[in-house]
Amino acid sequence: MKPIFSIFYFFILSSATLFAQGDYQQAKVYFENEDFSKAKPIFQKYAKEHPNHLKTIEYLGDIAGYTKDWDTAISYYETLLKADDRSANYHFKYGGALGMKALSISRIRAITYIGDIREAFETAAELDPKHIETRWALVEYYIQLPGIIGGSEKKAEKYANELGKISAVDGYLANGYIAEYSERPKDAEAFYKKAIAVGGSPHTYEKLANLYENNNRPKEAIETSEKSLRLHKRNQLNYQIGKIAAQYKLDAELGIKCLQEYIENYTLKDGVPKDWAYYRMAQIYKNEGKKHTALLWVEKALQDRPDFKEALQEKAAILNL
Repeated sequence: MKPIFSIFYFFILSSATLFAQGDYQQAKVYFENEDFSKAKPIFQKYAKEHPNHLKTIEYLGDIAGYTKDWDTAISYYETLLKADDRSANYHFKYGGALGMKALSISRIRAITYIGDIREAFETAAELDPKHIETRWALVEYYIQLPGIIGGSEKKAEKYANELGKISAVDGYLANGYIAEYSERPKDAEAFYKKAIAVGGSPHTYEKLANLYENNNRPKEAIETSEKSLRLHKRNQLNYQIGKIAAQYKLDAELGIKCLQEYIENYTLKDGVPKDWAYYRMAQIYKNEGKKHTALLWVEKALQDRPDFKEALQEKAAILNL
């Protein structure tokens, strides 16, 4: 009987292990799909049974970060650093959580976090000469921080240039970001154009288009977005073109065409809800003096969202035509 019992016991243990592994794999799927409420309890249970499993602790830290529970995220990342202080990624995530915590509290309290944030990011950069995210974090850290508490455009440029050695596109984008933040739009434009020439990703075009829009150059913003739309076929660009056309009273025909395409091809991945596209259509028709059609579109926006503040204001403006 003993051998049979042993086999049976082994079968039970194996089944339990397989079940646990299946649960863990499912938790990873939930995590990848950002379904954190389902992933979290599975990871918590696994961490309780395997307290030294660093990847699970990292998952839990990331979930806390995604849900803006910064204190919990910091605690998990501290645990990871105690286990392995040579991991650039752990230092980066710890610094990021500290930074987000600092943004959520008063400025006076936030100052006490500055040294630890800088140390975490700079340590990550030293540990991994090719860690792109850390260098981006340091660019933002040094360019956004006032000079009296450690901010430095030169230091930001140093890390932007390090980025350029790892990835030319990231280097140009980082230098463009610094120039834009420092109110040097011509320099920013030159860097973003270089990023487009080297990489040509949707993000590079988006940065240049946003720069033009933020500097009251809507025509160039539309032209840049049109080029990107032709190349990348991203539906979100249809909304962007329609929005600029509506706001700046430019090329009503193009704006209407792009917004219609956005509405027809809309998916949740496009980001901007359809009611905003209806609102922009109403704006364009109002700009054209077509009161009846403008009212139809603004009512469509309000039908989707009755408390849509901007649409309510637009309706009042249309009725006053």
